[in-house]
Amino acid sequence: MMEKVTEYFGSMVFDDRVMKARLSESVYKSLKRTIDRGTPLDASVADAVAGAMKEWAIEKGATHFTHWFQPLTGLTAEKHDSFIAPAPDGRVIMEFSGKELIKGEPDASSFPSGGLRATFEARGYTAWDPTSYAFVKDGSLYIPTAFCSYKGEALDKKVPLLRSMEALNKQALRILRLFGNHKVRSVRTCVGPEQEYFLIDRDMWKQRKDLIMTGRTLFGALPPKGQEMDDHYFGTIKPRVAEYMADLDKELWKLGIYAKTKHNEVAPAQHELAPIFDTTNIAADHNQLMMEVMQKVALRHNLVCLLHEKPFAGVNGSGKHNNWSISTDDGVNLLSPGETPYENAQFLLFLVAVIKAVDDYQDLLRLSVATAGNDHRLGANEAPPAVISVFLGDELTDILNAIEQDIPYGGTKKEKMQLGVDVLPKFRKDTTDRNRTSPFAFTGNKFEFRMLGSSNSISCANIHLNAAVAEVLRQFADVLENAENFNTAMHSLIQKTIHDHKRIIFNGNGYDDAWIAEAEKRGLLNLKTTADAMPHICDPKNVKMLTEHGIFTEAEIFSRRDIMLENYVKTVNIEATTMIDMAKKQIIPAVAKFAANTARNITKKRNAVPELPCTYETKLVTELSALIDAMDDATSILEEKVSALKTKTNILDASAFVKDEMIPAMDALRSSADTAESMTSEEYWCFPAYDKLLFGV
Repeated sequence: MMEKVTEYFGSMVFDDRVMKARLSESVYKSLKRTIDRGTPLDASVADAVAGAMKEWAIEKGATHFTHWFQPLTGLTAEKHDSFIAPAPDGRVIMEFSGKELIKGEPDASSFPSGGLRATFEARGYTAWDPTSYAFVKDGSLYIPTAFCSYKGEALDKKVPLLRSMEALNKQALRILRLFGNHKVRSVRTCVGPEQEYFLIDRDMWKQRKDLIMTGRTLFGALPPKGQEMDDHYFGTIKPRVAEYMADLDKELWKLGIYAKTKHNEVAPAQHELAPIFDTTNIAADHNQLMMEVMQKVALRHNLVCLLHEKPFAGVNGSGKHNNWSISTDDGVNLLSPGETPYENAQFLLFLVAVIKAVDDYQDLLRLSVATAGNDHRLGANEAPPAVISVFLGDELTDILNAIEQDIPYGGTKKEKMQLGVDVLPKFRKDTTDRNRTSPFAFTGNKFEFRMLGSSNSISCANIHLNAAVAEVLRQFADVLENAENFNTAMHSLIQKTIHDHKRIIFNGNGYDDAWIAEAEKRGLLNLKTTADAMPHICDPKNVKMLTEHGIFTEAEIFSRRDIMLENYVKTVNIEATTMIDMAKKQIIPAVAKFAANTARNITKKRNAVPELPCTYETKLVTELSALIDAMDDATSILEEKVSALKTKTNILDASAFVKDEMIPAMDALRSSADTAESMTSEEYWCFPAYDKLLFGV
């Protein structure tokens, strides 16, 4: 009999059900106070939790434990220690203390710090995050933790994310108290990140150095068929992919991850998995874990899961849509318009706060999603442009216009959809349509931040989004708390905010070039690359806001700029050196061999029949010879750029050089190579082409 999902869901998680069953009532209540209210954790409680956690983990087959953290590499990190301890008689016993649960000490010198610490300063600490449940995987107990230096600087993405959530909680509570709500104890942001990915055959992947080294194809001519027919999107899922998806769902459900929706995406071999919403820090942990499990499960099926934002040129890349909302601890969604949003003052205040935050901190939101991989995707007529804007839909836009102009709103009740077929059910339309071209779209009771890249940690985007909204709520609370008449002051504040920030609202086609020109007229930023965007984190207004809310120290801000730019430079440099290697050792020799054999065939034919013109072969050899020379020249130029990059000691200079010099040189080499591929016989080509990769599963 098939095992029921309800029976194994969360079976590998030390969740609330397990804690309630295995902890004493007093220990459980104390731990819950720490989780729900942030109260300090008593040492005796930690020992009791550690003991119960160890026994449970051993029952699940665990022999080791690890503090699982998220350093600034963008990946996760783990160091495993066994539970064993020596016994006097030469045997071993299984031990795990509260001290080991609460604190770990991994080497911090080998992780990016952006100059926060010297290489010889090795000590770092991991600290248990009790709000994110521990779990068992691959024979180890995984304990989600924060990661900091000996001096307390945040060296990870979890600490600033938790700080940003607390900052927003603090300011949102101030607003709710003004509305007379004194029952709510906390306000949390919640996220549901949709995850896009590609699946390709593992045997083909092994034959491509570029996929192995960089996660994307650095060369590749377009196949005769791509995504033009829109036949893959939401299409029937192929049996091999369906088996993978079923296996993936089961593994994620065991780990308590709410995998909900799965379907084919637009590009061939592209798919999507979407979870149910969860509290932001837990959603971030789950998304990191999800990406790891996706890749591991793929190997079982002799597949490779590609999470790069642009693994194939000429077809859609992969994003990660960050569906973001704000909710109270008693379950009220503060971004829900209700049946009559025009009369819902609390909703309108939070709505315009988000609009103002997005406008005031466009640069922070843009740089929060900036990576070398995502630069290939943004603005490529498949994803939102690099320009930040907010989509609201007609109804909410009309409401805000009415408020700004101080005129009555003429809206009507929600319209019922009439589909023209009696047997089909009628249903109410949502307050807004969906806009797939908008970077930041309101979608009924949440905002969908669509700019994230598929391999990105969602923490960065949510840190800056939470912080920006917290700052605007602080400004609103400062005004309203000192107002003589709350309702009058609130109306004026909403009205002024709409007037001052309506430039960020755009309900049209974000893919249209006319919008980019219009955005420039409105004064909106267009930060096209990581090199353009990332330095703005150090702008005085951003440093002031992020430090005042305790999200980062000034040193942490500058370190993150340097780390992210260094990652950008290193990523592109690895791609460039891989291209050089493939061009010199694989592509040029393959094309040269084909050209030489074709030339020999001309000689053979003319020896047999001297008057044969051999027009086709002669033209082909001439064109291939020219392409070989072009590839050789482009490779030499790219080698010069790689050498020149080594002389750039300043990270700002290095990132600018990569953007302005190295990437154009890479594009030139690829152009010649892709043209050569389209003219070279398949039997001579040196690795699987796009048609095999995209349609081979």
